[in-house]
Amino acid sequence: MSRDLVVVWAGRHRRDEWEKLCAPYKRRISRHVRIREVAVKAKAAQGDIGRQKAEGEALLAAVPEGAWTIALDRRGKMRSSPDLAIWLQARLEDWPGPLAFLVGSDLGLTKEVLAQARERMSFGLLTLPHELARLVLLEQLYRGLAINAGIKYHRLPL
Repeated sequence: MSRDLVVVWAGRHRRDEWEKLCAPYKRRISRHVRIREVAVKAKAAQGDIGRQKAEGEALLAAVPEGAWTIALDRRGKMRSSPDLAIWLQARLEDWPGPLAFLVGSDLGLTKEVLAQARERMSFGLLTLPHELARLVLLEQLYRGLAINAGIKYHRLPL
């Protein structure tokens, strides 16, 4: 059974308040599965299109071999937290390699990245800043693991 989650993300990599917000979720996740993040930074490119293309290439190059790739995209499949927990458990049990989540920068993911992903996941129709999408992803991954482990973290609606 695979027990590796990898978050591959592009963007401006300042170690700041976002890192402080993400750290507790990474610690909680690591109690259940191995997690690592790969921050990619593309070489300087001419204009937004050039930077987006370079970031896309860097994201794909950073994906571990044999990974099940999930691109975060507002046009992807939306799941409730309990449904995400079921999906996560199934992937962790059935897929022999790591699960790699791809988070684009403020420019989004290229068509090539989206085409190469096994699936797309959405947090809704809203466009989120990439830093916030990464934080939400980590929180939801922990929530799914907590649901599956029977930890009293997730509450059902009243």
